[in-house]
Amino acid sequence: MTTREAARTLVQRFHAVREQSRALAAPLSAEDAMLQSMPDASPAKWHLAHPTWFFEQFVLAADPKYSPFDERFAHLFNSYYESVGPRHARPQRGLLSRPTLADVLAYRDTIDERMDALIRRGDPDSSTIARIELGLEHEQQHQELILTDIKHALSINPMRPAYRTDLVQGSSIATTISWHAGATGAVDVGADAWPQAAQFAFDHESPRHRTWLAPHALASRPVSNAEYREFVRAGGYRTPGLWLSAGWDWVREHAVERPLYWDEDLQAEYTLAGMRALDAGAPVVHVNYFEADAYACWASARLPTEAEWEHAASRLPVHGNFLEHDALHPEAAAANATPAQLFGDVWEWTRSAYLPYPGYRPLAGALGEYNGKFMSGQFVLRGGSCASPASQLRATYRNFFAPEARWQFSGIRLARDL
Repeated sequence: MTTREAARTLVQRFHAVREQSRALAAPLSAEDAMLQSMPDASPAKWHLAHPTWFFEQFVLAADPKYSPFDERFAHLFNSYYESVGPRHARPQRGLLSRPTLADVLAYRDTIDERMDALIRRGDPDSSTIARIELGLEHEQQHQELILTDIKHALSINPMRPAYRTDLVQGSSIATTISWHAGATGAVDVGADAWPQAAQFAFDHESPRHRTWLAPHALASRPVSNAEYREFVRAGGYRTPGLWLSAGWDWVREHAVERPLYWDEDLQAEYTLAGMRALDAGAPVVHVNYFEADAYACWASARLPTEAEWEHAASRLPVHGNFLEHDALHPEAAAANATPAQLFGDVWEWTRSAYLPYPGYRPLAGALGEYNGKFMSGQFVLRGGSCASPASQLRATYRNFFAPEARWQFSGIRLARDL
C-alpha cells in the first residue's frame, strides 16, 4: 500500500467513526445532550467533545506551532489525564451549559478539518498514526457511553421518553441451556503488545501469556429475562446467603428488588425505545456483578473466568447483535450448537478481578493513564453488547467496571466446574 493509499484509508476510517458519533447524538435535543443523571455518567455533549479534545491534545498539539481551538477546552474536556493538566470535576459535567451543543459541534467540525489536512498530507509518522488509531478506538468506546448514559438519564424522567421510537422490538423464546466443555490445561490468552504488533489492542490486553484452565463448562447462552425473573420471584433479593457480603450491603442500602429498568410487576422494562414488554427469551441486562454472582449461586453455578471466556471466544468469529444491528437492545439466541452470543447483546461479567497480566506495561507518557490506573476494585466483562461498535470487538478485549455498576448493557453467562 502506498503512502497516499494508506492516508486515504485512514481518512475514511477517521470520518466514519466521527460521523457515527454525530449520528448517535442526532436524536437528542440540546437539553437532552446536557443531562448527567449520576456521577458515573456524562452528558452526550461531553462525549462528543472529549474524543475531539483527545485528537487535538495528542495528535494536533504535537506540533509546537499548533494554535488550540479554545484554550479553555483543555480544562473542560480532559477526562483523567492528570499529567496533561487540571480537569473539570467529573460529577459536575452536567453543569456546563456553556459551551453550547452548537459550540461543541463546531469544535468537532474544526478539529475534523485539521485532522483531515494532517492525514492527507501523507507524511504522519508511525507514532502519529498510532495515536490516531488509539483515538478512534477511544471514541468508539464513547459511542456506547452516549447510549448507556442517555438511557439512564431518560429513564429518570417520569414520562419515560424514548431515545428513538423506530427501534424494532424482539419477542422470543430462549433455547434450552446446554453446557459446553472448555479446554483444560495450559492455554495462551491475551494480545501481542501494540503498536509493536500490527493488530490493535489496548495495553491492558497484553502481553499474550500462558495460563492454566481447570476442567470447566460454559453455558450455551446468557441467562434470559424469564430465568432471572424466576430468581426474583423465588426471593433472590431477600436471601442473604446467595450474596457476597458487599453485595448484600448494596442490596439493603439501595433497597434493590429487581434489575435496573424493570417495572415492579416484572412484566416490562425501560429501553432506548421507551417502556416495552419484557422479552422473556432475551438475555437479562443491566445487572451488576453482585447480582450476576448471586444468580449464579442460586443456579448452582458460577461466573466464568476471563481466561475461560476468552479461550472459548477465540475459536469463534466476531459476529452478533452489535451497534450496527440497530436493535440497541439484547435479543434471544437463535441456536445453541456452540456457545452462542459470546459476542454482542450483553457484556458478560466474569469472576476475574481487573488486574494486570504478567509482564504488563502501560503505554509510555500521558497515554499510559488510560487503563492501568484503574486496576483496583473492578471486575472484567467480555464480549461487547448491543451498543458496542462491532469493529472494535475481539476475543481479547477487556472491559471493566466496579461491582455495583449496572447502567451498562451487562448480563450473565454461567459456568461450572467439571
